[in-house]
Parts: sequence; structure tokens; C-alpha cells
Amino acid sequence: MHPVINVAVRAAREAGKIINRASLDLDLLRVSEKSANDFVTEVDRASEQAIIEVLLKAFPQHGVLGEETGTSHGRADAEFRWIIDPLDGTTNFIHGLPVYAVSIALAHHGVIQHGVVYDPSRDELFTASRGAGAFLNNRRLRVSKRTRLEDGLIGTGFPFRRGDDFDAYLEMFRKFSQRCVGLRRPGAAALDLAYVAAGRYDGFFELGLKPWDVAAGSLLVTEAGGMVGDFTGEPNFLEGGELIAANPRIYAQMVSLLRPYAAARGDAAAPTV
Repeated sequence: MHPVINVAVRAAREAGKIINRASLDLDLLRVSEKSANDFVTEVDRASEQAIIEVLLKAFPQHGVLGEETGTSHGRADAEFRWIIDPLDGTTNFIHGLPVYAVSIALAHHGVIQHGVVYDPSRDELFTASRGAGAFLNNRRLRVSKRTRLEDGLIGTGFPFRRGDDFDAYLEMFRKFSQRCVGLRRPGAAALDLAYVAAGRYDGFFELGLKPWDVAAGSLLVTEAGGMVGDFTGEPNFLEGGELIAANPRIYAQMVSLLRPYAAARGDAAAPTV
């Protein structure tokens, strides 16, 4: 395993300990609302702080982009930047639904080089380094081999913010419901992408995502032989807010269905919860 990944894994496991401890006493959890249906807890903040401490102790010259702290830690002008989501799936966590993850990625001049997605409730550790493959608990990952969308299980994320285009999303939902075996919406994009990499999903799509939602997961998918892009199939997914991830054959079919909605996303992009 690459030395940088070792540090990221250590950070993810430290965050996982905080999350697992807190999950035993959800009644004591302090929750606040960042915006409509977008929550943050003391666990998000404590997890992010633990991650940042591990990363910057090992790499003090690096920058950090965190969901809760923005760019206030690390060097703002660094060519290496960590992109972290300390608890992707906060709404699930608050409700005791064990579908959430820690997401940590390292970008060099904006290109993701390393990624870790850690599911603390299942102790599943997904890792990837550019050019070196993707792994689940040290077992090599490959995307699914299905070739027809009609045979595919597809993950997605429903709109949840005021101002989201629900009508356009319902059209997409209807199209996919009629074409694929099933649609799933667990509520943590980082895990959804890890599941595409592991072949558990054949594809995934969502609107309104932020870099910390997808940075690590997108590398998992590509290193497992899949493709990631926006609704036109172009690689502008990290900042663009819309994302498709799938094995190559399913990816092309998803792009053809979603391309008409590429221009309709508006500017309502915000973090998933």
C-alpha cells in the first residue's frame, strides 16, 4: 500500500472510532441545520478535526478542503490538497441507519491521486491510488461485467433541498425505473461510488454533489475499471455537481439517458447529507 494511503487510512480509522462511539448514544447527539434538510453534528466536526490532525502532522505542507471547515486548515496555496468528508450520510447517522462513511482523497493540482472510503459500521475499507488499482480490505476490486442497463442495479440520490428541480429528477427516475432492474437510494454518495467500484451497483447518478462527496469514490471507480463523468460524459464532475459512474458499457447507456438534463441542473448544487 502506498505510504500516503497508509496515512489516509489511519485518519479514516480515527474518524471511524469517533463515529462508532457516538452511534451508541444517538440520544445525546447535538444536531444543527446548515440549511434546509442539510444537517451537521458534533460528530462531523470532531471527525473532521481528527482527520485533519493526522493528515497535517504527516504532511504539514499540504492544503485541506473539508466539508465542515472549508479551506481554513493547511496551506491555501499547496499543490497537494486533501478533500475530506468526515461523515457522508449524516442524516442516516442521526436516525441510526448504518449507511454512512468517511471519505478522504488527495489531489495534486486538482487531479485525484489517492482515495479512501471507510464504512465504520461494517469495517469496510475501500482504497485506491492512481494507476495501482482499487481495493476493499486489500482485495482487488473490479466493476461489474453487465452490459445492458436492463439488467443493471443503479444507485442514485434524490433531491432534498428547496430549489432543486424535482420535476426533472422525477423524469430521470421514471426513465431509469422503466429501464433497469432496480433503483436504490441509500443516502451516502461516497459509499454509492465505492459500491460501483465493487460491482455491487452497475451504475450511479446524482445531481448537486460537492467535491468532498465524490473525490475519493470517483478514483475507486476508475481504478476498478469504471468510468466517471458528468451528464454529458465529460470529466467535469468534481466541480460541476452532476455525476455518472458505471462500468463502461452501462456508462454509455446512462449518458444517453441523462444528457438531456445536463443543462437543467441550475446552481443549486450543495453537499449530500
